[in-house]
Amino acid sequence: MNYPVYNFGAGPAMLPRVVLEQVQAELLDWHGRGISVMEMSHRGADYMQIIAEAEQDLRDLLQVPAHYKVLFLQGGATLQFAMVPLNLLRGHARASYVQTGIWSAKAIAEAKRFATVEVAASNADRQARVVPLQSEWRVSADTAYVHIAGNETIGGLEFDFVPELGDIPLVSDASSHILSKPVDVSRFGLIYAGAQKNIGPAGLTLAIIRDDLIGHAPAGTATMLDYAVHAKEDSMHNTPPTFAIYVAGLVFKWLQQLGGLDAMAEINARKAALLYAGIDNSGGFYTNAIEHRNRSRMNVPFTLHDAALDKVFLKEADAQGLLQLKGHRLLGGMRASIYNAMPEAGVLALVDFMRDFARRQG
Repeated sequence: MNYPVYNFGAGPAMLPRVVLEQVQAELLDWHGRGISVMEMSHRGADYMQIIAEAEQDLRDLLQVPAHYKVLFLQGGATLQFAMVPLNLLRGHARASYVQTGIWSAKAIAEAKRFATVEVAASNADRQARVVPLQSEWRVSADTAYVHIAGNETIGGLEFDFVPELGDIPLVSDASSHILSKPVDVSRFGLIYAGAQKNIGPAGLTLAIIRDDLIGHAPAGTATMLDYAVHAKEDSMHNTPPTFAIYVAGLVFKWLQQLGGLDAMAEINARKAALLYAGIDNSGGFYTNAIEHRNRSRMNVPFTLHDAALDKVFLKEADAQGLLQLKGHRLLGGMRASIYNAMPEAGVLALVDFMRDFARRQG
């Protein structure tokens, strides 16, 4: 292939090239130990150093307060859809959810297995194109928590505000925008994220949870679904996803070397502005229907003015090293995921291709 390759897949997603090169260099012999990280005992001194550094680097990046636990879990964000109500109901009968797209709807469906779910707000009547303003929300005073999907990976919809809820814990599925910008962790009771978009390989799930929300799982809860078990044993109740944590740790160090989350946020803003300008300035050849204030900086869905051109667009894009642009099966069209690891050069290459394709096919 005569072009650089840029992977716009939504997840598992692109990793920083320098991280992959370090993984490659250390794969057979980690730091002169003669074995791979994949072969290490998770309770040995070498691996304990790896996981401790990963946690500390994540805490430093997000400025995680001391009264929050960082947990390295498995099961993806989908398992968190069950763990959240199991652990956070704390005797309440009701939990509140804001429905903004497909992933928040999945979280709602799972939570209904454990609690009465109050849909505090929904954008279903607006084709999932805007995040409802908090003034539209209806949250009962006796609710256990309020859950949001901070960024809807499929729909390309991102919160542009952090809700103010008083003493009610705020829970966020941050899978597809965690570490893309600074965030005040203290405004959340729980943040969870699957790693396979902005953190590392699939198989690792992060949970950052306030101490007072731990230890409330009802009697009979399966051991592995109790946050208290993982918190007490420092994510070592069973063998953790060792290799995924190792790679995540390298990503955290890459972000630090880049200048931290402030620097990453500036880069992400430039990339998103470049791609949305390419869509908006296409004379209607490409369209993104999301309300401007809620356009995701990470996942950019768009449609061509004639869906009959979709296959041609994808084939030509692939030939130029622009991979995995096909939209989600539920929505169709295209989707460009431009996570932290996507360089600005990749977005520029995509925009140039889109402009040329529109010129030839318009």
